[in-house]
Amino acid sequence: METFINNPRTLSPLNGGGFPMEVSRPLDALNKARDKRVIVDLKNGKQYVGQLKAFDIHINVVLESAEELEDGKVKRKLGSVFLRGDTITVISPE
Repeated sequence: METFINNPRTLSPLNGGGFPMEVSRPLDALNKARDKRVIVDLKNGKQYVGQLKAFDIHINVVLESAEELEDGKVKRKLGSVFLRGDTITVISPE
C-alpha cells in the first residue's frame, strides 16, 4: 500500500478508496473567506462585519469597509480595522 507521508495535503495511509484524502486546516477556511465579507465576534461581545483582507497565524485579522454591529444593526462605520486574534471568538462568512 502506497502512502503519502511527505505531502501535507493528504493523510497517510491512503483511505479505503485508494485516493489521498484532503486535509482541511483552519487557515484554509480563512483563505477561502479572503476578500469576502465576514462577521467577527469578539470576547467582549462586540461584533464587526467587513471584507477580510489579511490574517496571520495568530488569527489577527484586517477588515476593510468594517462596521461595528449592535443588536444586528450598524452602530458605526469604521473603514479599515485590525482585530487582535486573541480577542476573536468566531469568524463567519456573512
